[in-house]
Amino acid sequence: MNPIKVMSIFGTRPEAIKMAPLLLALEQRSEIESIICLTAQHREMLDSVMNLFNLTAQFDLDIMEPNQTLYTVTAKALTGLGKVLAEAAPDLILVHGDTTTTFSAALAAFYAKIPVGHVEAGLRSGDNNSPFPEELNRKLVGQIAALHFSPTAKNAANLRQDGIKNGIFITGNTVIDAMQHTLSRFSGTFGNRLDQIDWSNRRVITLTCHRRENYGAPMTAIFRAAKALVAQQEDVELVYPVHPSPAVKEAAQEILGNTERIHLIAPLDTVQMHALLQRSYLVMTDSGGLQEEAPSLAKPVLVLRRETERPEAIEAGTVRLVGVEESEIVRLGTLLLNDTEAYNKMATAANPYGDGKAADRITKAILWHFGHQLEKPTDFQSI
Repeated sequence: MNPIKVMSIFGTRPEAIKMAPLLLALEQRSEIESIICLTAQHREMLDSVMNLFNLTAQFDLDIMEPNQTLYTVTAKALTGLGKVLAEAAPDLILVHGDTTTTFSAALAAFYAKIPVGHVEAGLRSGDNNSPFPEELNRKLVGQIAALHFSPTAKNAANLRQDGIKNGIFITGNTVIDAMQHTLSRFSGTFGNRLDQIDWSNRRVITLTCHRRENYGAPMTAIFRAAKALVAQQEDVELVYPVHPSPAVKEAAQEILGNTERIHLIAPLDTVQMHALLQRSYLVMTDSGGLQEEAPSLAKPVLVLRRETERPEAIEAGTVRLVGVEESEIVRLGTLLLNDTEAYNKMATAANPYGDGKAADRITKAILWHFGHQLEKPTDFQSI
């Protein structure tokens, strides 16, 4: 049988991190010809992950431009991918998650009549406008895809509720696979002001905040709450790798800048970010991926959003959905900083997102789908 020509298309750092273990797994199989296509929706942060995992792209659209919009990203990705698909003629397209690249690639594959495999399929917040545009992106991709690689049983149930009956595999999340690689690569130093922190005697809160729906008043409330938590706890320091968005940088500097024990730093590379999480006491975030990564390191997470597409960790008890009200963020942050029992209850909760074997399950599912493997891979069973 001829090798299966599998093209993986992605364009942002989070996609790259979660696709990297799968790409490495695909490269190990003689039955698969693995091709990588980058849209480079985010350029520099994407390149750092490619270098970390020693990955090389065969195609690179390099679409990022100053002040880009959803319109320009979608149009440039769709047009560029049309040409790439015509040239490469893959048997399967793999996309990840919910970015504008993800939707554009799935749509381009649909136009080219090439089947799509959706990695991290079935996440749902229930609100098309939050997160925006990610919620609708992943729902639309779900209607296009032929293969759905769902991290959890709940994600698979979401797909069935959307009327999708076939091609669903429960795999765990590839980000757990990725962290096994990245944590072993940390040199022991960050090369910035974080090296001055006394990690043995300080409790560090890691903050990330960048969602579009949090721009304006919600972000202001989040930053004020973070500042208040640091002020009331003398042994607490806060580290915020500030997102490059001008709106985020301006708000962060105005409220958190030049404040004792608050460190506003440039975005960290993947290895350093995972090392920071490992050394943190508490994580406060509106990110999606950190809701999966931090629990695997036994770190409680306060989710700075009104809803989440990752309810499994809430049910397991390792994540709390706190919203974007200043008083509630301060209340729950204070509880975890002052109440050892409440903290330990979250820190020791089981991580429902994977066992580090998601990439292997996805690879085997592709082989089975194309007739290169007799047995369908068994589903990941969450604890």
